[in-house]
Amino acid sequence: MTTPMSATMYDDRICELGEGPLWHPERSALFWFDIMGKRLHCRGAEGTEVWQFDEHVSAAGWVDRDRLLIASETALMLFDLRNEACVEVIALEADDPVTRSNDGRADPMGGFWIGTMGKQAQPGAGAIYRYFGGELRKLHAGITIPNAICFAPDGRTAYFADTTTRQIMRQALDARGWPCEAPHIHIDLTDEGLNPDGAVVDAEGCLWNAQWGASRIARYAPDGRFMSEHPVPARQPSCPAFGGDKANTLFATTATEDLRDPRAGEGCVFRLETDVNGRFEPRVVLG
Repeated sequence: MTTPMSATMYDDRICELGEGPLWHPERSALFWFDIMGKRLHCRGAEGTEVWQFDEHVSAAGWVDRDRLLIASETALMLFDLRNEACVEVIALEADDPVTRSNDGRADPMGGFWIGTMGKQAQPGAGAIYRYFGGELRKLHAGITIPNAICFAPDGRTAYFADTTTRQIMRQALDARGWPCEAPHIHIDLTDEGLNPDGAVVDAEGCLWNAQWGASRIARYAPDGRFMSEHPVPARQPSCPAFGGDKANTLFATTATEDLRDPRAGEGCVFRLETDVNGRFEPRVVLG
């Protein structure tokens, strides 16, 4: 059983909708997005940085030390941190002005999963895709708010959620990381009235889920059993990510979106020093 831990402030820059935290293991730095602000933030040993985009950006995977694969509302883009060069890799619902990207994460095979949703959370307007081997394939349609995209350490199970259903699903994957069975309910939060947002899996195969509106991140065993909760001093935690020198620091983005009275710290990034072994995010393999 994991000892409950409380989060402390990591970065006090306020995001209306903080999302997509990514620890870059070769830079020892955390990247995250303010979706509504169309910004990418970074904090590392060398200080802080911010990059402004012309459209919504929400999630990323690292390709190498200097390049990120970034999901925007119209494309997956290769972004060079050295000179801010941005090259489209493949279009993502570019012909649909209703949608934008949301939650996404690299899988252990080097693929990149990304969810889309309506900019006003229109019911069923979004989908979940995987980019791998130069192909962008739609995996799930009719998604309203895609979240909780993460993977078992061996890469043979994917997890995801449509937050509106209050259920986190699991799906078996083949040796190349493509779904090979229909998804099944993994964690059902309906009776508790909890809203599953972003999630990440540790080295023991346990899933850590940020729960929007509940001021907490909850840890679940590989079989879906609840294990522990960890308070976050913000009402709307949105997504966790492991990082730090030993991948045992859990970072969490939060949001002020739709809050009439944001409290101090809401919209900021927090950190929890855990007593478990996390995992560094895998590299995205292009081509």
